[in-house]
Amino acid sequence: MAKCFSFTTSIDWCYRYEFTNAGLRSATTDLGDGTIMNCWIPKIHKQKKPTLLLIHGFGANAMWQWNDLLPSFNNRFNIYVPDLLFFGDSFTTRSERTESFQAQCLMKMMEAHGVRKFSLAGISYGGFVGYSMAAQFPDSVERVVLCCTGVCLEEKDLKEGLFVVSSIDEAASILLPQTPEKMRELVRFSFYKPAKTMPSCFLRDFIDVMCTEYVEEKTQLIDAIIKDKKLADLPKITQPTLIVWGDQDQIFPLELASRLKSHIGENAQLVVIKDAGHAVNFEKPKQFYKHLKTFLVDSPPPPPQLNGNKVD
Repeated sequence: MAKCFSFTTSIDWCYRYEFTNAGLRSATTDLGDGTIMNCWIPKIHKQKKPTLLLIHGFGANAMWQWNDLLPSFNNRFNIYVPDLLFFGDSFTTRSERTESFQAQCLMKMMEAHGVRKFSLAGISYGGFVGYSMAAQFPDSVERVVLCCTGVCLEEKDLKEGLFVVSSIDEAASILLPQTPEKMRELVRFSFYKPAKTMPSCFLRDFIDVMCTEYVEEKTQLIDAIIKDKKLADLPKITQPTLIVWGDQDQIFPLELASRLKSHIGENAQLVVIKDAGHAVNFEKPKQFYKHLKTFLVDSPPPPPQLNGNKVD
């Protein structure tokens, strides 16, 4: 019997309604090289308002990770929420899989919409892309927020036991779940207090709708952020940077947050949120929003000599 109802599709429709109701519209940009970028953009870009680019991580499309932040920031910024390549409605026929290429595509997309200066926030893999944008386009990116972004990882960290996985294949099997049990495993690793009940029927529905496309390409994205990575090769960004991390993160352990703070130096401040895992934006949304608002809206970043690690 054909399935007549999808819980996941219904939620996705609700998110689309909320994005539209917030004054955004879905726009597709053809970059002319076999690359298509989809992005939620303002129906009317207001020149007097600053612009904020929100970059999602692995999981569903961009709406699922940023919907809760829209009501708080939409009146303060021109909000742009793209689907990265091989997520949502964005894809490429080119063979590049690096976060550097993702960053270049996002920059071309923003320029196509007439936006040349903006701040950005990236969650997990989205932070890898955001960091690369800040490094490649320092004249365009004004401020940077990196949430649970292990951009300072090195390939040797896998073999030395820093992560809960010891190989790229094992990481892909968790980050790209294809069975309900793998989805439960991902949730256990992502949340400090995961849901106790996760019915298989709902998990299968989510996997069927959100996790079955571009599995090979997404595996290559994971490979690209790990393979041959050395901290010595990572450029230092110079923009004011806020690093937000859950103290119980099992995907990218807290050690990587301290490593990133040290690597960037005096332009970075680190906020550690207690009793939160990798999905800190879902587990502690109020604290997450509070720190982003303080950094992006309420005041300029503190003087470099005062920057330090803050525990919330």
